[in-house]
Amino acid sequence: MQDCLAPQQAEGEIAPIEALRVPRELDGSRGSNREWDVPRQIAANTDVEAVRAWLANFVGARTTFDAYRKEAERLLLWSIWEAGKPLSSLTHEDWLLYQRFLASPTPRQKWVSENGRKHPRSDNRWRPFAGPLSPASQRQASVILNSMFAWLVSAGYLAGNPLSLSRHRKLRQVPRIERYLDEDLWQQVKATIDALPRETPRERERYFRLRWLVTLCYVCGLRISEIAENNMGNFFSRRDSDGTERWWLEILGKGGKVRIVPATNELMAELGRYRRELSYPPMPVPGESTPLLLPIGGVPKAMSRGGIHDIIKSVFSMTAERIKLKGPEHAHAASKVAQASAHWLRHTAGSHMANKAVDLRHIRDNLGHASISTTSGYLHAPDDSRHADTEEKHRANW
Repeated sequence: MQDCLAPQQAEGEIAPIEALRVPRELDGSRGSNREWDVPRQIAANTDVEAVRAWLANFVGARTTFDAYRKEAERLLLWSIWEAGKPLSSLTHEDWLLYQRFLASPTPRQKWVSENGRKHPRSDNRWRPFAGPLSPASQRQASVILNSMFAWLVSAGYLAGNPLSLSRHRKLRQVPRIERYLDEDLWQQVKATIDALPRETPRERERYFRLRWLVTLCYVCGLRISEIAENNMGNFFSRRDSDGTERWWLEILGKGGKVRIVPATNELMAELGRYRRELSYPPMPVPGESTPLLLPIGGVPKAMSRGGIHDIIKSVFSMTAERIKLKGPEHAHAASKVAQASAHWLRHTAGSHMANKAVDLRHIRDNLGHASISTTSGYLHAPDDSRHADTEEKHRANW
């Protein structure tokens, strides 16, 4: 993990876990919740070492690793500098106090970054929070930290899980997804892209890259992390039982799970346009290392999640400005587009497929919402039916 290269900070300062300097009396080597009567399954002797041992399980899944590290780090820092005790001495009562802290991290200058900005972890301005956590984010933190404590108990590092006494609410019905673009707003986003200049080679490259990116997000419902971490060599074709050649995109996704997504004729046409603009052959070959998205005019290297996010946010911002010009009665629509993020395109894909009566099982498998059993890898007929269903009913329609 490159994070270990971050510079050490002075004892007593808020710092990322890889740069954290903890006083001996707070490092957990003598924590009151330590397990001393059973053999330990990890070599950790301090809380920081134990947390890093837990995080090591997720190094191969960067998005998961980042989310888990963030929550473990926040609790570890709060335990030391606010509760004044090691993580391995926290009690159920401490957990209740921490939950209230998440709703309002104070003092703000100590815990919250200025103006909610995200600074590099090696920057002295880095803070654990960008602001108070929403109820949904608080629940997510609870789920992650409960998992961490349970693992540390299983590893023989802790005697008990202080979160296990929390009252667990009955599962509620899954809420409706609201963070998506309806059909009218989706048309507005496409109009913004089609209005972009393409007189110069650089403008053409930017235009076709953007069309490709938005089509990839919408038709395949990919996460931006999946776009950043997969290559064009993951496309492959095979003939179905009727002899029709169909293209697929194999994606290594969240949690290290692999799924195959229908690469419709429309998607492959957009890919061909984008590749020709880069002077590549229109169709990729198996094993090709070209990233799914490239920097403008740059060497063939993968773009970061942040870079992809910024590209899509810029399109939404331009679209919002265009809608505002239509008059005050369009202010609500403009505001909704301005709030949208890259992940909205994934929700938009799922919502639009459902509205067009694509089989819900096919939507589930396209988006990777459920794991696929080993046996299903041999069942090509359901895959072919899913491809045909997606091809027929789900199009970006430029």
